[in-house]
Amino acid sequence: MAGSRASKLSSRGSADGFLAAAVMVAAWKLAATAIGKDIILPPPERVLSVFVGLAGSARFLSAFWATALRGLAGFGLSMVLGSAIGFASGSSPRFARFVSPVMTVIKATPVLAVILLALIWFPTGFVPVFSAVVMAMPVVAADVAAGISSTDRRLLEMAAAYGVSPIDRALHVRLPYAVPHFVAGARNALGLSWKVVVAGEVLSQPARALGTGMQTARIMLETAEVFAWAAAGVLLCAVTDALFGLAMRKLSWPTR
Repeated sequence: MAGSRASKLSSRGSADGFLAAAVMVAAWKLAATAIGKDIILPPPERVLSVFVGLAGSARFLSAFWATALRGLAGFGLSMVLGSAIGFASGSSPRFARFVSPVMTVIKATPVLAVILLALIWFPTGFVPVFSAVVMAMPVVAADVAAGISSTDRRLLEMAAAYGVSPIDRALHVRLPYAVPHFVAGARNALGLSWKVVVAGEVLSQPARALGTGMQTARIMLETAEVFAWAAAGVLLCAVTDALFGLAMRKLSWPTR
């Protein structure tokens, strides 16, 4: 019964998603027809044609995989640093007060400012990765800290009273409370990483990057190609988000 109900809800969700996508494409088509100028807003079929043409080229494939590696690198570093800082912040109020000003400054700094500074400090290929880490790491740190600080104090006191070591208390008491928050932070950081990486590539223009392709097409006034490169970035984000959701369901996370 429960499985049948879940299947129906999943099918209904898929149908709603397709309907929303169809409405968006129809609105796009109507707007493109009303404007009548491809250089301003090309129709969806034109963008699809350009995308198909690009997708088979060596230039596109090398750019796609280079951006994918940068995005995953930025996401991975964000998770490691954010989890460490978040765990320490949730466990120690003193450490939380110490890092709070730094995190506040990072959160308030515009993405463009981070990218421009990174252009001065690092090689072009590392600029998108650094920018993604700076912007996504505080998101992970805040979520993990919230999970750690929500640990039931009575369980911690009981564990301490029975002589459980600090490491075991962290692993078996604090960590289970942090898992749902960790998963939420990871999902948010994943989506943010792709956006910042592509934005960093647009400005830094590495030799192989989706953002470089977008910028080159913009300079050449090839609006349909700009849309096609952007669609590749959206596809990359959507695929990784779907894989992340699938992995979480297989692992039955988040749980307590």
